[in-house]
This record gives sequence, structure tokens and C-alpha cells, in this order.
Amino acid sequence: MIFLVSVGCPMPERLLLCTDLDRTLIPNGPQPESSQARNQFAALAADPRLVLAYVTGRDRQLVHEALASYQLPQPDFVIADVGTTIYSIEPDGNWTADEVWETRIGADWNGRANEDLQQLLAGTPGLRLQEEHKQNRHKLSYYLALEANLGAVARNVMERLRAADVRARVVWSIDEQANIGLFDILPESASKYHAVAMLQQLQGFTDSDTVFSGDSGNDMEVLTSSIPAVLVANSDPQVQQEAIELAASSGHSAQLYIARGGYNGMNGNYSAGILEGIAHYHPQWRDR
Repeated sequence: MIFLVSVGCPMPERLLLCTDLDRTLIPNGPQPESSQARNQFAALAADPRLVLAYVTGRDRQLVHEALASYQLPQPDFVIADVGTTIYSIEPDGNWTADEVWETRIGADWNGRANEDLQQLLAGTPGLRLQEEHKQNRHKLSYYLALEANLGAVARNVMERLRAADVRARVVWSIDEQANIGLFDILPESASKYHAVAMLQQLQGFTDSDTVFSGDSGNDMEVLTSSIPAVLVANSDPQVQQEAIELAASSGHSAQLYIARGGYNGMNGNYSAGILEGIAHYHPQWRDR
């Protein structure tokens, strides 16, 4: 076991753990998973003082599939669709959408919905509409070839939306298995970071008793914010370097930890990295 230096946070009565799923908690990347990591994660999740939220680009259906396929602990909350939906999960498994959040972010689109933005963006070079089940009222998702000029496409999209008085943001990520870019258009105030901040507010958490974990560029806003965050060891080295630079420029270097392995004899990949990050920020939780 390596010695981890605490950043000095006191032992919280509760801890809000917000984690990305794919290639963060879910071991679906090329790197190996430590054999006992998910079991140790499940034991931690069973502590009644831990509030668990999954923060993902997946929709509700795909989250259900992940829970079953990877035997993941049932969360207390799910932030889905890249931050455009927040669900509370009851002990009986019932999901309830937060309508206040959907109303708040919907104001950015000036009363418009997914279908309206599709019309505004019709014919945009390079964009191919994703399947219907990957869309929702406040998330418009396209495919974009990896070799495409991302900057030019994003500028074209934003110019069209601004002309229609639509406040939006673009989130770019990569589906490594399909080798294709994912181009999501969201309300300006909708993102993983904004949704996590909303969940903190609703549940009475602060940054001192919250930890976020992620692995990729669409986690970057949270990774480099004031919220204590961990990048799992299997994250891309370029993502790690970008996160280090952005955290430094925003004055949040102390709130970013990159798992390196060695904690409890594990390699720091996936859930092992999440556990390592929690032990870094809150050593008192390491044996729970």
C-alpha cells in the first residue's frame, strides 16, 4: 500500500461520490481491471453515509444496462445525458426526474427543444444525427468523423444558434469502440459540472464533502473545478496533461488527483482509481 497524503479535509459525516461510468467505474477500456476493485467499491457504496451519484453521457436505458451488465451498486442519483437530466433513485428502484432542473436549463434554449434545433442546424456539414434513443428534449446529439475540423464545425453551429437567440454549449467526446466522434449540443447551463453543483445544493453538500471521478475530456469541467476530483490511472495521458494545466490556470491544482496505482495493491485503473482518490482526499474512509 502506498502512503497517500491528505489535502486536510476533515472527516465528513456524509460523502457525496459522483462518478462517471464508462472507462471510469466501468472497466470497458483496454487497460486491465484489478480483480477485487469492484467488490471493494461495492462495499464502500453500501456505507449509509455515502451518497452515490453516477454522472454519465448515457441515457436512462443505457444506465440500466450498465447496472445489470457490470453488477454495479444501485446509486442514489443518476446525472444522465451529459448533465441534462437528474434522477433520484428510490430504494425500490423507482426513478424520478428532477423537473426543476429541466425547466432551469430549458430557459437557455428560449423555449425551443431538440426538434427545433435540428431544423436550425439542418445541412451543417459534417454532422450526422445520432439515433432517436440517444436524444432528449434538451440534448441534441450528432456523430462527427474524427478527421473532421472540430473547431470549424463548432463555430458554424454556435453562429447559427446565437442568431436564433439560443444559448448552448458543445460537448465533444469519442466513442473509442466505434471510432467516431460524439458531438452533443446542450443548454449553456447544462453540463456535468452544473448538474453536480445542483445536486450538491439540493442535498446539502459542499466541496469539502464531495469527490468526483472521471477519465475523459467530457469530464474536464468538473476535473478542473473547485470540486475535489480524481482522474483514474487508465485515463489518456493527454487528458491528464490537459487537466493538470487547466487546474493550475484556474487555481485548483490541489483539487485534482491523478491515480497512479499501489493503493491496496491495486493498479489505479477504473474503480481502483476511484477508491485511491477517495483515500487521498478522505483517508478516514479508506478502510470502509
